[in-house]
Amino acid sequence: MATPRHLLLLVLALAPLLAAAAATDEEGPRGRRLLVLLDDLAVRASHSAFFGSLQARGFDLDFRLADDPKLSLHRYGQYLYDGLVLFAPSTPRFGGSVDQNAVLEFIDAGHDMILAADSSASDLIRGIATECGVDFDEDSEAMVIDHINYAVTDVDGDHTLIAGDDLIQSDVILGSKKIEAPVLFRGIGHAVNPSNNLVLKVLSASPSAYSANPKTKLASPPSLTGSAISLVSVMQARNNARVLVSGSLDMFSNRFLKSGVQKAGSKKSHEKAGNEQFVTETSKWVFHERGHLKAVNVKHHKVGETNEPGMYRINDDLEYSVEIYEWSGTSWKPYVADDVQLQFYMMSPYVLKTMSTDKKGLYSTSFKVPDVYGVFQFKVEYQRLGYTGLSFTKQIPVRPYRHNEYERFITSAFPYYTASFSTMGAFFIFSFVYLYHK
Repeated sequence: MATPRHLLLLVLALAPLLAAAAATDEEGPRGRRLLVLLDDLAVRASHSAFFGSLQARGFDLDFRLADDPKLSLHRYGQYLYDGLVLFAPSTPRFGGSVDQNAVLEFIDAGHDMILAADSSASDLIRGIATECGVDFDEDSEAMVIDHINYAVTDVDGDHTLIAGDDLIQSDVILGSKKIEAPVLFRGIGHAVNPSNNLVLKVLSASPSAYSANPKTKLASPPSLTGSAISLVSVMQARNNARVLVSGSLDMFSNRFLKSGVQKAGSKKSHEKAGNEQFVTETSKWVFHERGHLKAVNVKHHKVGETNEPGMYRINDDLEYSVEIYEWSGTSWKPYVADDVQLQFYMMSPYVLKTMSTDKKGLYSTSFKVPDVYGVFQFKVEYQRLGYTGLSFTKQIPVRPYRHNEYERFITSAFPYYTASFSTMGAFFIFSFVYLYHK
């Protein structure tokens, strides 16, 4: 017979399992394993505040040198990591089985990455950035220079320490709390193709900035100037993988995160630059702690019924509903918006309806099936700045009326009925007159 002591030991043994089972109910959209590649292990100490913020949010960081001969992203067909932090700007090649194609395949598989470069960026790092829609300045010695919007320092330098405040207007990417202090940036600029709608400029240079070698005089106009220079950009691929590309590794350093800042020409001095808030909020977005949507419980049925039919008939009245939730970093919360649309689609949309919401995550609408039979799709394609895209379909056939489902007399056919009976009557009268009239 079990004693109270045995029961207590059993409860203590099962407690971790029960806690793990409860945690799976609120499992996030992404895993927590991050590979951090460095070209110098000293970066682990000089950027410890940023790495500490990731670990405090539950991420498991694996620090490796970029040229480690045992480096690998996957094993036995399974990826070992859920995200990549690439803080090795000068590395000419990766170690082990990792190369540029391996990193791009990692992103194509739906994983996320933070890439930070500087003036020593190698061709390898530049190539990865280019594949992600970002083109660094071709001049390997160039840095972003701004003689107006620079950070005031004790030493009058070359104005490469930028105090940037031209941020993207998006609460999803940068959080709901406004970044009041300028962000310190020292590094290289890059350009973003304006026709590429997958890449967004998160931190842009001011109109007075330009990209050039600060140690030499300008012999020709710089290739990157003004607000066309992006300091930090993000890319969300069509598979919802997210990438952040920064031209400054120092931007993530302890020195920049803890440093005060005063913008040239401004009397206002900030005790702390906006770097810590900026890198924390953007990393939350990159690793899907914010802005990730999921759709569940997709349903459709005839009005007045609850069961989902295998086929609809033309002119049926139907209802469609779906639940959409957003990951808040700790749990799934109802997503509230007024622009989620449903298409009833066959080659082209026959019905396009904006769904209403009950503010608790449920979106629904009702409509009449068009008077066209064939194989249709319920299609929802939702794209919104900063959020993961939703795209899901459900196929359903639509049939015409059966022969015994039509009305006995169709109102629109009355002229044809009249023509038929009048023809028969006229033929009868003609026959009678022809036969009996002399």
